[in-house]
Amino acid sequence: MTGRDLRREGLNALLVDPAVSHVLSVLKADGEETRIVGGSVRDALLGQVGSDIDLATTLLPQETIRRAAAGSLRAIPTGIEHGTITLLHAGRAFEVTTLREDVETDGRHAVVRFGRNFTRDAERRDFTINALSLSADGELHDTIGGEEDLRAGRVRFIGEAATRIREDALRILRFFRFHARYGIGVPDVDGLQAARDAAEALDTLSRERVRAEFLKLLEAPGALEAVATMKKAGLLARIIGTEGHVDRLERAIASTLDHGGTERAVNSLAALAVDNDDDADRLRQKLRLSNEEHARLCAYAAARRAIARLQHVGAIEMRRLAATEDLPGLALVIAVMDETNVNRIDTEARRELSGLLDGTSTAPTFPLSGGDLITAGIPPGRSVGRGLSASRSLWLDRGCLTGEEERALLLDHAVTHARSGD
Repeated sequence: MTGRDLRREGLNALLVDPAVSHVLSVLKADGEETRIVGGSVRDALLGQVGSDIDLATTLLPQETIRRAAAGSLRAIPTGIEHGTITLLHAGRAFEVTTLREDVETDGRHAVVRFGRNFTRDAERRDFTINALSLSADGELHDTIGGEEDLRAGRVRFIGEAATRIREDALRILRFFRFHARYGIGVPDVDGLQAARDAAEALDTLSRERVRAEFLKLLEAPGALEAVATMKKAGLLARIIGTEGHVDRLERAIASTLDHGGTERAVNSLAALAVDNDDDADRLRQKLRLSNEEHARLCAYAAARRAIARLQHVGAIEMRRLAATEDLPGLALVIAVMDETNVNRIDTEARRELSGLLDGTSTAPTFPLSGGDLITAGIPPGRSVGRGLSASRSLWLDRGCLTGEEERALLLDHAVTHARSGD
């Protein structure tokens, strides 16, 4: 297995961040300790210093609030019952959580008590790479082997994988998401088996939590391999309601349409799981998608339907499609076509679509409106709509041509059909 180099200088960069150092200084107290924990330490070792900083402290929540006030920091009790206070400073949010120990768990919720032992606090986290902590003096604390796992690209549950999953079934998805982001090679064998054995527990999770994790997974660099493994393990269908098209997902990820982030995730979801509007509706329910995300899936489904009706797509057909369908949806449909179908899109059509996507050409727009017919003497009402509909059909048949001569022809056609029903 090929390992990766870790950068200790990233830890120093994290500590010299003025906002971070100020928050640590405000929370400093004799006999108490506050450390940077979790993802920010992990990512700093990878040379990635982000804005989301979590801290763990021996201070009790009320003392954290008192010290924040004395240091002119705004404190919000976002999860005070679990020991979490959010401190606001320099336009950033810092989550500060009192050390905890689990008393009992039911797979979704944990009963905890406050503690003072950083090792025990680390042991209740999910993966070894998320259990690293950094003292204000720059000392890296790793009691569970997280640094070595990070170097090896190994996402490994802390302790017994099955126990960690029983504590929170969402960790099944997090296992695949973190492997897609930080893993090298195949997933950890014990973690994979535990996830497979606990597959039914996925059905108990809230759809909102599943949506958040699955879309983050689809954004990760190793999404294709992770999704393929989930499918083989019998987990994917529980998430998206279908076995999915991993081959289409591969082509979507490899395409030049990948803009990263949420757009990548929604494109990937469309390619993986959408054939028609029913699929888009099912995913909206199963993943509690936003209206915008659902609309993107529906646009992709509509573009698939429109292209499927055509035996051949040339430049004229592409202009028609561009006038009636969503451009990104069209591009994605073509990008994920298999070898049998992709030859239906000729070179001129591809050149036309490329120009539309990069802005060197403009999508055709129907040149008439209801006002044009009214100006031409057609009274407002159904006749205007009838005339516009007939003229739009002619415009599409003629390849969405533009120009004053074409517009005059379309207007004459619209007026004729508007009057034909009088």
